[in-house]
Amino acid sequence: MIRASLAALALSCSITAVATAAPQDKDPYLWLEDIEGTKALDWVKKENAATDRLITGRPGFEADRKRAREILDDDRQIAMPGEVMGETITNFWRDANNPRGIWRQSPLDAYLAGKPVWTTLIDVDALGKAEKQSWVWHGADCLAPDYKRCLVSLSPGGTDADVVREWDRTTKSFVSDGFTLPQAKSSVTWENADTLLVATDYGAGSMTASGYPRIVKRWKRGTPLASAETVAEGEHEDVGMNVFAFTDGDKRWPMISRGKTFYTADIKLPNIDGSRYISTIVPDTASVRDVVDGQLIIFLNKDWANIPAGSLVSLSLADMSADRQVPIVTAMTPTKAQAIENVSATDNILWVKALDDVEGKLFALRRDPASGQWSQKEVALADKATVTIAGTIGKRDTVLATAETMLMPPTLYAVGETGAPQAVQSLPATFDAKEMLVEKRFATSKDGTKIPYFLVRKKSDSEAPVAALIHAYGGFRAAQTPGYLTGQPYRAGPLGLFWVEDGNAYVLAGIRGGGEYGPAWHQAALREKRQASFDDLHAVAEDLVRTGVSAKGKIAISGRSNGGVLVGAAMTQRPDLYGAVISGSPIKDMWRYDKMLAGASWVAEYGDPDVPEDWAFLSKYSPYQNIRKGVKYPPTFLYLSTKDDRVHPGHARKYAARLMENGNRVYYHEYLEGGHSVGADHAEDAVRAAMLHGFLLRELVEKK
Repeated sequence: MIRASLAALALSCSITAVATAAPQDKDPYLWLEDIEGTKALDWVKKENAATDRLITGRPGFEADRKRAREILDDDRQIAMPGEVMGETITNFWRDANNPRGIWRQSPLDAYLAGKPVWTTLIDVDALGKAEKQSWVWHGADCLAPDYKRCLVSLSPGGTDADVVREWDRTTKSFVSDGFTLPQAKSSVTWENADTLLVATDYGAGSMTASGYPRIVKRWKRGTPLASAETVAEGEHEDVGMNVFAFTDGDKRWPMISRGKTFYTADIKLPNIDGSRYISTIVPDTASVRDVVDGQLIIFLNKDWANIPAGSLVSLSLADMSADRQVPIVTAMTPTKAQAIENVSATDNILWVKALDDVEGKLFALRRDPASGQWSQKEVALADKATVTIAGTIGKRDTVLATAETMLMPPTLYAVGETGAPQAVQSLPATFDAKEMLVEKRFATSKDGTKIPYFLVRKKSDSEAPVAALIHAYGGFRAAQTPGYLTGQPYRAGPLGLFWVEDGNAYVLAGIRGGGEYGPAWHQAALREKRQASFDDLHAVAEDLVRTGVSAKGKIAISGRSNGGVLVGAAMTQRPDLYGAVISGSPIKDMWRYDKMLAGASWVAEYGDPDVPEDWAFLSKYSPYQNIRKGVKYPPTFLYLSTKDDRVHPGHARKYAARLMENGNRVYYHEYLEGGHSVGADHAEDAVRAAMLHGFLLRELVEKK
């Protein structure tokens, strides 16, 4: 909802945050944490209606919504690869006729030729209608080598918690007496055709403080889950247990990860006879990436065995499973400007997508069977583009990868180690980019660090100050890379496109806390260093002002999830600099974040508010606690989902209420479905894009 400010306070300098005590019993808005409570939902409905009245009836809203929906539902979109199952490939597809989507398959050769022949496997809309459930697709795991039996995950309304059911790909039906798990935040994988590894909610005491499974069991076909054998347990204070598997040739390697914190995990794999799971030498700070040629590939987040952080390392699976001494071999070490982002293996090649000054590079790595050493070769795909590994074709040693820029629509390529990449499908241009310009720039942060950002605007406006929108994230190792403008910023569909077409500037900033330059870039904004990410965002905004792109008070900032902490802290620290704020599925209350839903799992990222030394730095920027009476803050648009079971909706609700209490303008929109990603289907995504566009126009362009 929007409310008129009760007082106007002119600010010519930043607001200094004051550390505050925040006892839980003094929070007047705790009642808004009652997710499905009548009083809280009545408040939500009231605020939703107020925002609707202001935005949905605006001239241009319906045209924006319709155009956004057409872009999102365009049947010319790339059919992104799912799993390659022998000579068949799958895809999950959503369009106007299938808002919740269809899972389908095509012969692989037809797909690679750009002429797929699709057969529907599961129609999620039809299934939901038949079962009277608002199903949202969460994927399928089909067991090699025949891929006949699959574990299908479906979420009611888009929550992280889902239902897992066994499905037969040959009969295209659920197995009546097959494996079925009730709704929970489960982790499940095939051990073999008749056995699963299952981490789920087994009842009292079986979940961690973060709300994830604590116990892993081996469940055999035809037996009740209650009789399954426990094979691994974690502690209550852990983040949770996770199970997964890799296939190397004909060998399946199921594994168990005990997540002790968000960034540390112990990895177990089967012993030599498969009877039990044993510990490995994988350091708990490393990330398991894939398996190839008998080697487990791990990514180092910290230095290990004289190998620098940011490198890929290979470890012999046979030696680890036999509990023998394991050679530690470096597979790839990036340069200082590079960061390894994605890794995926085919039968003989390890494919690596890296960032080089936040531009995509693709590498093919091979292991010499005699020496055990690795060689690497850069495979040219597209210059100065964002590159994404979309899938692999194992036996053909082919990777499926996309390349795109902010102005160049994505193309899906089939790429081999040699020869020219083969274009499989390209998204046709959905807008006229000839009058637009993209620049990669660097801002200088408070401590002198150079912060990369991408700026797109119309060429004709390159010399005139315009309104600007900066999207950033700054956390959890997640790099922000520039994609085609119809999909930027994240979860807001073509908002970035609409904004630039208006004659304004759109910016994607790679601030610290993400993974743009590897582990050190992330660690530079961890815990007590969090202010670095806020300083980086301020620096990008100030660079726009310094270079004449925009002006103080004409700059909007946007962030989702962790980005909600970012933009909340930024607006409370520098209300003079920003003119509007967009915050989706946001974290706002750093005093109680670890008490709500999955929040306890993020203590390694932010710190523990119950530890006085940690609260000392958390309190300096916690958005909810740093709203000051008498300060005029930028108008804020908060969007989220009631069904978000990762970031509690109470964060946004309480933040909105406190801002409004102090006379600040707040637009609020809480979708009842959609989960953490907010949009359950394209219809909701289109409405959100149109609403956010209307908000920006109202506050930055039309405002006198």
